[in-house]
Amino acid sequence: MAGKKTKGTSRKIKDKWKAKEWYKVHAPRMFNEIEIGETPSADPGSLIGRTAEVTVQDLTGDFSKMHIKLKFRISGIDGHTAKTKFIGHELTSDYVRRLTRRKKTKTDHVVDVATKDGFTIRIKPMSIAEKRIQTAQEQAIRQILGETLAKLGNDMSLSEIVKMIVSGDMAKELARSCRCVIPIKRIEVRKSEVIAAGEGDPESIIDAVKSGAPQEVVEEAVEEAVEEVAEEKPSE
Repeated sequence: MAGKKTKGTSRKIKDKWKAKEWYKVHAPRMFNEIEIGETPSADPGSLIGRTAEVTVQDLTGDFSKMHIKLKFRISGIDGHTAKTKFIGHELTSDYVRRLTRRKKTKTDHVVDVATKDGFTIRIKPMSIAEKRIQTAQEQAIRQILGETLAKLGNDMSLSEIVKMIVSGDMAKELARSCRCVIPIKRIEVRKSEVIAAGEGDPESIIDAVKSGAPQEVVEEAVEEAVEEVAEEKPSE
């Protein structure tokens, strides 16, 4: 039988929490340093390395982007403010399941992209087709996606790449690039991860994301591009 807690034990627990202070966690400059939460700690140094997740909806108020989760890691403490760096994004699992139901074929891809400002970001797009894809077609799609993303990295900074991912422009560009192989129903950038940091602080993209096209418009544009391919493709 467990012994009863003594008054001394209770006092220790209370003192432990009393020693902690609350720190406000802010998004990086890329997202206008918006406050994304609070966390308690008795030692500010122990906060370094902790991660935080928020949806794009939380940052911009855009309901159509509630399925996009942004990931940040605390990199420094300034007073009672915890500063963070962007480390990647991920689509919610229920959103991915909704896209891949009804006998659709999902193919995952992984491409490491070097940006012009020295960052390396691992991008994981997924292609969705209405029918089974042959091995040769899958290999061709992988090659095209790799070449397209490498070109984007050479021409763009990390901020611009993240903006393309969040706005849906990257999915649209990749779908157009693959249309010479097979009419892909849809391409989504399922996940990204910054695996090597560059120099400097990425520029703000929050205003550009707020003024971007709604997700429904982006989705329609991707599907229209695919339909154009189907119409242009000669009958066998």
